[in-house]
Amino acid sequence: MLSILIPTYNYNVDELVKNIVLQLESSKVIFEIIVFEDGSNKNLNTNLRQTNTSVLTSEINIGRVKARQFLAEKANYNWLLFLDADVLPKGPSFVSNYLKASETGYKAVFGGFAYRNEKPKSNYLLRWKYGKTKEQVPALLRNKKPYKVIISANYLIEKSTFNSINSKMTHKGYGYDNYFGALLKQQQVTVLHIDNEVFHLGIEKSEDYLNKKEQAAETLLNLIQENTITTHDNNLLKLFTILKRFHLIWFFSAFFKLFRKLMRKNLTGNTPSIHLLQFYKITYMCYKYRDRN
Repeated sequence: MLSILIPTYNYNVDELVKNIVLQLESSKVIFEIIVFEDGSNKNLNTNLRQTNTSVLTSEINIGRVKARQFLAEKANYNWLLFLDADVLPKGPSFVSNYLKASETGYKAVFGGFAYRNEKPKSNYLLRWKYGKTKEQVPALLRNKKPYKVIISANYLIEKSTFNSINSKMTHKGYGYDNYFGALLKQQQVTVLHIDNEVFHLGIEKSEDYLNKKEQAAETLLNLIQENTITTHDNNLLKLFTILKRFHLIWFFSAFFKLFRKLMRKNLTGNTPSIHLLQFYKITYMCYKYRDRN
């Protein structure tokens, strides 16, 4: 028995739900699909009519963390399959692959992310290039450090395990996949990665994505200052800790202040550098840390 949970905000999920329903019906599994309109104002899914599918709505946007918690509370079955609204299964055995994985004894299973090979328009390149470079990682590599590449847009998890992890995430914002991975490691949840990707379709403009990366860096800072992360596999956080230990925060902060506009010009341009993006994130993190202290 399987609960497929899809939080959405102003995004039509008709194609995704149709795809999933066809696979679910072929697998003969007992299932439900719950779509949650999280404060949407475009009513794009009010006419969704698919087998065992319901659409719930909220008048206000409660954010990704609370939206998933709400969906888990509404779910009737033990296994929860979380999918972001802007994805589509890469293959026809997507559901059956997860059903097989649910019998392996692991508490959480991550299928992975994929991006189409066709380049998007130049003002969308940063998100696409970052995804191809850092998120489209085969399961063989992901399983070597199972808590490192945690992408919550496509994963299967036992309901009790999800509740024990997600209940500790009380903030609203962007960048909490890092924290989710840290909590999985902290609680020693058994994690399996499989090659069961979804295509990421809703690629943001480079400017918007860069702003989100800044938000994610601030989220990490908040978690550090609250002492809520005790163990993790996050490279950015490890580097920040080293810079802090050797009193180099000021240098990277000053670099960000001097070269922020130039870095953003590259990252939002026609040839964005992913190495520069990583450097941008750490210098921004140092800048915000000095700004707070």
